[in-house]
Amino acid sequence: MAFDAAARFGSFSRAGEHLSLTQGAISRQIKALEHQLDVALFRRAGKTVLLTEAGRAYAREINAALNRIQAASLTIVTSPRGGVLNIAILPTFGTRWLMPRFPPFLEAHPDITVNFTTRLSPFDIRTEGIHAAIHYGLPDWPHSRAIYLMGEQSVPVATQAFLQGHGVRRPGDLARLPRLHLSSRPDAWSSWLDAHGEEPHDAQGLVFEQFSTAAQAAAAGLGVALLPKFLIRKELERGEFVIAFDKPVPTTAAYYLMVPDEYAAYAPAIAFADWLKARAGAAETG
Repeated sequence: MAFDAAARFGSFSRAGEHLSLTQGAISRQIKALEHQLDVALFRRAGKTVLLTEAGRAYAREINAALNRIQAASLTIVTSPRGGVLNIAILPTFGTRWLMPRFPPFLEAHPDITVNFTTRLSPFDIRTEGIHAAIHYGLPDWPHSRAIYLMGEQSVPVATQAFLQGHGVRRPGDLARLPRLHLSSRPDAWSSWLDAHGEEPHDAQGLVFEQFSTAAQAAAAGLGVALLPKFLIRKELERGEFVIAFDKPVPTTAAYYLMVPDEYAAYAPAIAFADWLKARAGAAETG
């Protein structure tokens, strides 16, 4: 525990505060561990400590082992179906697709306490106490089980006035217009235009981190955005923008629920995975 805390905080003092021990006690435990392993785990740098290469490798294994112990403890001390469930979600997917559908899950599982955290950039699921994460991309996370949820069909959208004002009549016309890009889909426009036999011009465009901001930009007439149909239904129904060409291009990436191996048998994670897979399957076929 002393090593894990020191590795996470980068400080013997903060590790001691976390474990209600003195800095000296933490230092002695670390020295004893280094003597036992016959390897240096930390480099001292003033008031901070830095992991050595061996220390980083050891920290990864120790953290994974502690997570497995935590999962086992949760399974024992909670009811067969209850417990705490920490879920990492994608912001727009979470607010626009998951949250409207989530109340029935809570009603069916009142003994599960759910904590949500948002993640846009890659992270190590095993070191953050996350029981499940919704991920868009390929099912290539190490030490995790990937559960397929649904694919994604993106279409070009803009205001009717923008399309008419720029004389858009065929897919190739979009190649010369300002295009709105998503940082998480850097090649989306190139793939869409290539699928329609067009070369992208060096048209000016803006880059956004989140779908919701790109959608607002498209509604404001700033350009053409390539957005997933299932995430922009409300804007389409309200007429804030229209689909320029309803010709989505299939991708190899998809939405997955990633569950770390150490939580594969954790009852709340199983309950959520089963429920989410059923809802996603119904949405994709419907």
